[in-house]
Amino acid sequence: MPLFALDKELIFPPVRLSEPDGLLAVGGDLSTERLLLAYRNGIFPWYEGEHILWWCPDPRFVLFPQELRVSKSMKQLLKKNAFDFSINNAFEEVINNCKTVSRRGQESTWISEEIKTAYTNLYRLGYAHSAEAWLNGELVGGLYGVRLGNVFFGESMFSKISNASKFAFIKYVYALMLEGIRLIDCQVYTEHLESLGAKMIERQKFIELLNQYI
Repeated sequence: MPLFALDKELIFPPVRLSEPDGLLAVGGDLSTERLLLAYRNGIFPWYEGEHILWWCPDPRFVLFPQELRVSKSMKQLLKKNAFDFSINNAFEEVINNCKTVSRRGQESTWISEEIKTAYTNLYRLGYAHSAEAWLNGELVGGLYGVRLGNVFFGESMFSKISNASKFAFIKYVYALMLEGIRLIDCQVYTEHLESLGAKMIERQKFIELLNQYI
């Protein structure tokens, strides 16, 4: 099946036409309008070289906040407040740190300068958010993503010391639950997030949930 090439028109092909690995389209841009349209349809971008690739995997890796699993060791860290926690206090610093971390086993970061600029714009418009873990005033872990309605789409996370990103993630999930978030999109499988309760669901079910919660 030929890969869909996007142009300036704000449109995506139906997600059912994705390749078996979830690849749906190539090209287009990272304008705020296109990114928001993508997320509403369960699609997310990922750079490969100079090309923007758009993905919608089946199955989809998600976390239902009420199914969050916290280990005994993490409960102890949370109880002791091992890190200071904040939300939206250092978005650009978080994405800069995530930029140095590879994704999906790639040797180089997937976060290009274009990605950084696009998501910083989303942050300034109130769509993108970050959560941070601090130790002695230094940012040591965190994550960022996009929120639409009652869905949070996680994009990337980083950790400079053990358990820092996990601490930030757990604290942020608690905060999101209080704000009515019903679904957290983790995009693709990681053992790290599986240990926290994330699981695979069928893409069709994922799209149905997006339509319900956004």
